[in-house]
Amino acid sequence: MSSVGSLLDALGGFVDLLPVLLIVTPILMAAAPVALGLRFDRTGWTVAAITAVGLVSGALALAAEVYTRGAVIHNLGGYPRTYGIELVADEFSTAIIVLVATISAGVLAYTRRGGPRGNTFYSAYLLLTGGLLGISLTGDVFNLFVFLEISSLATYALIASGDGPESAVAALKYLILGTIGASIYLTGVAFLFMATGTLNMAELALAIPGAEAQVLVRAAFAFIFVGFALKVAQWPLHTWQPSAYQHAPDGVTPLVAALVSTASAYALGRVMYTVFGPDFLTSTPYLTEIVVTVGTVSILAGSTLAVIQRDVKRMLAFSSVSQFGLIVAAYGLVNETAFVGATIHLVGHGLMKAGLFAAVGLVSVSYGARTVDEYAGLATNRPVAAGATAALLIALVGVPPAVGFVGKWYIGLGAVRAEQWPVAVVIFLSTMLTLAYTARLLEKMYFTPASPLEAAHPSEPVAADGGDGAAPLDRGVPGAVSVGMVALVVVAAVGAIALGFAGGAFFELLDPFVSEVFN
Repeated sequence: MSSVGSLLDALGGFVDLLPVLLIVTPILMAAAPVALGLRFDRTGWTVAAITAVGLVSGALALAAEVYTRGAVIHNLGGYPRTYGIELVADEFSTAIIVLVATISAGVLAYTRRGGPRGNTFYSAYLLLTGGLLGISLTGDVFNLFVFLEISSLATYALIASGDGPESAVAALKYLILGTIGASIYLTGVAFLFMATGTLNMAELALAIPGAEAQVLVRAAFAFIFVGFALKVAQWPLHTWQPSAYQHAPDGVTPLVAALVSTASAYALGRVMYTVFGPDFLTSTPYLTEIVVTVGTVSILAGSTLAVIQRDVKRMLAFSSVSQFGLIVAAYGLVNETAFVGATIHLVGHGLMKAGLFAAVGLVSVSYGARTVDEYAGLATNRPVAAGATAALLIALVGVPPAVGFVGKWYIGLGAVRAEQWPVAVVIFLSTMLTLAYTARLLEKMYFTPASPLEAAHPSEPVAADGGDGAAPLDRGVPGAVSVGMVALVVVAAVGAIALGFAGGAFFELLDPFVSEVFN
């Protein structure tokens, strides 16, 4: 019995270290591809793949612990949370941790053949993954800023790694606006510290209601919300996102689109509900109205702009502006149903956009198509890619039983319960607009024959970028696509449908966190 007890204690100690390992491992391993590259030519993908497998295993082990026994909290160095650094894995953050780990690993299946595959790319990839996991796990508002900057720096480098000056310009635009957003957020953190004397999220939640300088606390929220609105690409602060998504390399866009703004949207929800709390949100004049307005305007603006786009990547980028607006609006409703809907939509949208942008890259490589018109005849020539893309587009619209429907349903139900009828109307309108731009693509793929004017035209070979793989990729050539590239798109499509049946499970898994926050 003593040996069994010792084993359980050891396992418990390992689980307690998992939050640290999930952050530290990818950040430390980010140096390995560059270091090994001094002696070996092709090491990046192998290092990244081994690290990704470990991260997925660790994330799933942590999820099993959190969803069966409760939150896992680790205080670095054993210092009290008042002035120490605390990492928290609870029911809310764990869903994002699993999403980050699995999507990051899935993208590697694409880049093995689809690129970019240089050692520097994999270093930036690992650094980004570590930063995103840090955003998800930190229990400290200042360290949240640190991890936001780590992930942003890696994202700038990844976007700039594309061919041509457009990628560099898009990365520079993101760098400037991202730095402004981070600075605004940090100003809000400084105001919070001045008002309460602490940076720990749990301590802030206790200190804010009794703080004497409530004007300072309200100013802090305003700065933090504007900073995150820029990071999450809410209209009119969204201008960096379409350019970044469009001009980033095809192997980078699924990672950035699925995870970077998702992590920022999670962080906004974490700060709003864990730090400030529902009572502060509802008692502060016009606060919830402003948050809901920002979200609903972004929903309509993003959907409308997506309808008029011709480039598929740019269309999906404006779609993300709309989808994240839906999440921000849900946060502003301040009730349990809308919050769970926002969490479901965060996870579902990350999965759908990872699959859609991977599909765009796959179609570009194998069919030479970039614009909506060039997708004509895709179903005949590339039936698997077309089928998976169609399933993901239908899920994005919100057709049941896909996960896109479940998230929208709960957010809409939350709007009705909060008697915010305009939000429910906006959700319906955005669904119609989403149907409009997805129907254009579906019509081209399935009902428009490829004519000489609309058919895709193969372009020049794409450099393999010195990675672990075969020869350069020839656009418009079926053999340029690997099994891993197809598998990522198909698995994402299947997952988007399968998660649609997990709405009740999400409610059960999130119930401890939701009950603690709202009661």
